[in-house]
Amino acid sequence: MMKRKGLLAFFNNREFDKWCYVYFDTGLLYRYTKLLIIFGGLVRMAITIRLSSLDDAKALLDIYRYYVEETAITFEYDVPTLEEFTARMRTIMAFYPYLVAEEDGKILGYAYASKFHPRAAYAWSAEMTVYLDKAARGKGVGRQIYGVLEDYLAQMGILNVNACIASTDTEDAYLTNGSEKFHHALGYQLVGKFHHSGYKFNRWYDMIWMEKMLGEHEKDVQPVKSIHEIIKKGVR
Repeated sequence: MMKRKGLLAFFNNREFDKWCYVYFDTGLLYRYTKLLIIFGGLVRMAITIRLSSLDDAKALLDIYRYYVEETAITFEYDVPTLEEFTARMRTIMAFYPYLVAEEDGKILGYAYASKFHPRAAYAWSAEMTVYLDKAARGKGVGRQIYGVLEDYLAQMGILNVNACIASTDTEDAYLTNGSEKFHHALGYQLVGKFHHSGYKFNRWYDMIWMEKMLGEHEKDVQPVKSIHEIIKKGVR
């Protein structure tokens, strides 16, 4: 009989995630079926990963509000208005994937890729962002939504994904290094650290960059496609 630790490792790896998802021909939904071990029993849990719409803005802003007001995970001081947040979404969604994770119709979190730098030569790089409802953290949702996001980006032709992460040598009530550990577990590598670069809640925090390669860097690279081109073609 497989040990519980071994079972957990099996059900929590990305290959099992990929095996579980069902792709819908609309190009808008991925359904993941996760098997979780709880008190020695098997529980079936379905999480839907889909492309966001502007109608989701209020629910996503409600999730983001917590991170602005109560954490140093974002260095933003003021919660944006719904109009500002919606405008940000619209700008990103014009080219990049913007995803939400749902369970039984409730949004558990969101993740998106955005332009890494406006200069043309950076077109094959994208910046990653993820925020989860605080009640949904630690349940594998982040791993699942990132997996779908990376798959979309690879289809688009993105080769490098980068994450800008708040960091600290002394964890406190506002910031732990959980995000760095999360990204490291998904194959991201630390490539830079900026000391005391963000001031929030009356103390200084560091900022790090982590990166992951999604593809080979060939001499004759193809132009990056927008998420809309990928959806129109039908991603498998």
